[in-house]
Amino acid sequence: MRIRRSPWKAIVASCLTLAAALAGWASPTADGATKTLVALGDSYSSGTGAGSYLADGTGCYRSLGTYSGVIAGQYGLALNLQACSGAVTNDVLDRQLGALGSSTSYVTISIGGNDVGFADVVTECAKPGWMGDCDGAITRALWIAENDLPTRLDRVYSAIRSRAPYAKVVVAGYPRLFNGSDCHIATFFSGSEMSRLNSAADRLSQITAAAAAKRGFSYADVRSPFVGHAVCDSAEWIHNVRITNITESFHPKSTGYRSGYAPVVANRLGLGAGTLSTRATNVRVTTGGTTSSDTTRGRFVAPDLTSAEARAAARRAGVSPAELEAMVRAQRSGAGNAQLERMSEAATR
Repeated sequence: MRIRRSPWKAIVASCLTLAAALAGWASPTADGATKTLVALGDSYSSGTGAGSYLADGTGCYRSLGTYSGVIAGQYGLALNLQACSGAVTNDVLDRQLGALGSSTSYVTISIGGNDVGFADVVTECAKPGWMGDCDGAITRALWIAENDLPTRLDRVYSAIRSRAPYAKVVVAGYPRLFNGSDCHIATFFSGSEMSRLNSAADRLSQITAAAAAKRGFSYADVRSPFVGHAVCDSAEWIHNVRITNITESFHPKSTGYRSGYAPVVANRLGLGAGTLSTRATNVRVTTGGTTSSDTTRGRFVAPDLTSAEARAAARRAGVSPAELEAMVRAQRSGAGNAQLERMSEAATR
C-alpha cells in the first residue's frame, strides 16, 4: 500500500530548508561563532581620511569609519583590520595575510595605488606647470600599471584565495578625484591635468577589475557613486589638501566611505545594498601589529613655492625672483586659486 504524504509536510520541509539556507548569510556561523570580515590593503581600506584613528601603535591610519567598519557594524561581523596607509602589494603579502584562514567568511581589499605611485603623481601634478612634470609622472605610472601591476595583483589575489579558500572576496577600486576645477590655494592643477588624472584612474580601475575577475573575485567599482562628490564639489566626499593633517589629503571623508564605498562593497559581498548608516562603534575589531615598510609612502606633499626646488625651477622656466615672491605673498594673503594660477601662467609667457 502506498502512503500518501501530506502536501503541508512538504511545504513545511521546504520552508525549513529555505530558512536554513538564509541562515548561512546571517552573521553567526553554524556553531554560533561570529563571521569575520578581514580588511586588507592600503589607505583607502584602512580608513585614512575618516578620522577617529585607532591607537594601535602603528602609523597605518586605521579607522572604524572605513567601509569595512561600516559594513561590520551594519551586519554584526567581527572586523580584522589589517589594511595600512602606504601599503603596496608586497606589504599585503608580507604583513597582512596572517589574518586569513579557512574559517574567514569575507575579505575586502584595495591595493595598487601605491604600487603605481599615486601620491607622487598627485604631488607632481599639484605643482605649477613650470615647477613640475605632471604628464611625465602620469605616463610613468601608467607604464607600471600596464606592465607590472597585473602580475603584482595576481600574486596577492592568488595568496588570498590560497589562505582563505571559502571566503567571499571583494576588490574595491578607487574613485576619480577631480571634477575639473581646482579650488585650493596650495595647488596648481590645470584642467587638462585633472582630466588626464581621472583617465588614469579609469585605466587603473580596468586593470584591477580584470585581475580580480581572473581569480573569481568580485570588483566594487566606486567611480559612479562619487560622481558629484569629487574634490571641490559642493558635496565633497574626498578631502582636498589638508594642511592640518596632510596624510588625509585626496582620501575619502567618512561620508565617502559610508555612502560611496560601503553600499557597493556590501552588495558585492552578498550582504545587501542601499545606504548604510551604522558607525562601527560596537564592532569587535582586531588590527595588525605592524606598519607598512614605509609609513610615509602614499602621502601627498603640497607644493612649497619658497623651497630651493621652486627657486631652481623658476630660474629654468624664466620666472623672475620678483614674480615668484609675488606669488608667495599672494598665497600667504589667501588669494584665490584662480588668481594664483593666472600669476603662474603670466610669469612663464
